[in-house]
Amino acid sequence: MKIYRQLFIILCFSFIGEMVSKGFDLPVPGSVIGMVLLFLALQFKLLDVKSVEKAGNFLLSNLSLLFVPASVGIMVYFPLIKENWWILLIILLLTSGFTLIFVGLLVQKIKRKFEEHPSGSHKKRKAVVENGTRINK
Repeated sequence: MKIYRQLFIILCFSFIGEMVSKGFDLPVPGSVIGMVLLFLALQFKLLDVKSVEKAGNFLLSNLSLLFVPASVGIMVYFPLIKENWWILLIILLLTSGFTLIFVGLLVQKIKRKFEEHPSGSHKKRKAVVENGTRINK
């Protein structure tokens, strides 16, 4: 019974999001607004994580099944996709390349920032022993 209550909470947030989306005639899907509201409720401790944890884990473990209707729905447009597959392939390759380059540059920048010594030097300091005392240079 606990998982039903948790699922009910998640669906209530989705319903509230739908009402906000339709009520204010927003271009954002109600389910997205609902999940943002759920996130905010969890973030500001208005809702405890344990009150949606089991249902959330269940939904995440079966997430691939939730994409089946969307994938089947795309097949309605198969003739259009068949005519323009090469454009879609080019877009897919370009966006994947841009994403790969962007993430690579971002990781390098973050890595440099966190590996920097307090003195600003990236070089390792050599330890020199003089008179039995270790001196870093």
